[in-house]
Amino acid sequence: MTRKNTVSFYNQGCRLNQAETALLERNFEAQGYVIVDFSVPADVVVVNTCTVTENGDTDTRRLVNKINRLNPKAKIALVGCQAQILKDQLLKLPNVQWVVGNALKMNLSTYVNETTAESAPLVAVPKIEKGAFTIQEVGIDTHHTRANLKIQDGCDFYCSFCVIPFARGPARSRDFDNILSEAHHLTQAGHQELILTGINIGTYENQEKSLLDVVTALETLPKLKRLRISSIEPTTIPMNLIKKMAHSEVLCNYLHLPIQSGSDTLLKAMARKYTLTEYKQFFEDVYGLVPNIAIGTDVIVGFPGETDTLFDETEATMRELPFAYFHVFSYSERKFARSHKLEGQVAPPTIAKRSAILRALSERKRQVFYSHSLGTTQKVLFEQKKKGVWIGLTENFIRVQVQSDHDLTNRIVEVHLQNILSHAVEGRL
Repeated sequence: MTRKNTVSFYNQGCRLNQAETALLERNFEAQGYVIVDFSVPADVVVVNTCTVTENGDTDTRRLVNKINRLNPKAKIALVGCQAQILKDQLLKLPNVQWVVGNALKMNLSTYVNETTAESAPLVAVPKIEKGAFTIQEVGIDTHHTRANLKIQDGCDFYCSFCVIPFARGPARSRDFDNILSEAHHLTQAGHQELILTGINIGTYENQEKSLLDVVTALETLPKLKRLRISSIEPTTIPMNLIKKMAHSEVLCNYLHLPIQSGSDTLLKAMARKYTLTEYKQFFEDVYGLVPNIAIGTDVIVGFPGETDTLFDETEATMRELPFAYFHVFSYSERKFARSHKLEGQVAPPTIAKRSAILRALSERKRQVFYSHSLGTTQKVLFEQKKKGVWIGLTENFIRVQVQSDHDLTNRIVEVHLQNILSHAVEGRL
């Protein structure tokens, strides 16, 4: 028998990339490829790249060098956001055979099949056009219990620090019926929780349907137990969606609302679409309707012009609002983002010091949020066994661990929450 070609995947960056990597895996499988772990030598190695920060760019170069050391005969495909805006640099990396941007990344298996030993490296990075889109594959995720469901792509907001509108193109929405079709297949395959993903999912609009319509339709899927909204811009969320969250048995009590800064001066420089007062008011309204909600956020440290006083404003804001956690990002200058023209660059040691302050605050916030759950019984969707304990999530994003001799993979089980650990809440079945 002829040996089948092998392919491995490495995913960088966001949930949307995770969703697309799962789709690519299923696409290659349909073409007859055998998927192997990234640590195993493969004929083709696909890297779904991220370019949100300079670290993402650096990581790709290191990753390509690592692939070439461990697997020098592999042909490498670099796809996604870095490919879209840094194609010339990526093409210079050793053994890179395909550089494919976001518009055509789902065609990758076809490009690979058409490549011969004599083929020159292929670059497929056309301009990303506006318009509705469909996805033919079903992104069954063989690595995770919860599945990401892509409903939107691109962004028209152009925050001054952000390169994503250039890497992902204009905002565009997925065909409404096409979303429902994939969701049906994902739940039939055993995924009990779906996570709605995109670049700016609150701007979803297709066939006169909004994000609220997507949620309402998905709630009717008989095998769907949980529906979670991933990162979403605070100005794009209708209050009717929050009201639905307060009463829905499917929609999780969870939001990730990027604030980016706790200073009005910096929010204006970032070209964010809200003031601090407006963000706080929305936050208060949400908590009034959904008291047990978990709200996480993103915050950028070291944006140009961030003085000690302005950082103190941000720290005070992050301390004041009852966030469950926040992700802290060091400002990274991006070529296409307007902020690279701004004066007042912050020194790296100062950024590191400020970031450490906010990360420590985030951990304290997480502990406080976890403490509110002690003594309660929660439904936990278990994902994996790690270091002898089972790990899972409540609907409002509390990480729970329990001891059990039973296989809890992809099971939703009631757990009594008892003790706070550094990384989770300990409970008993």
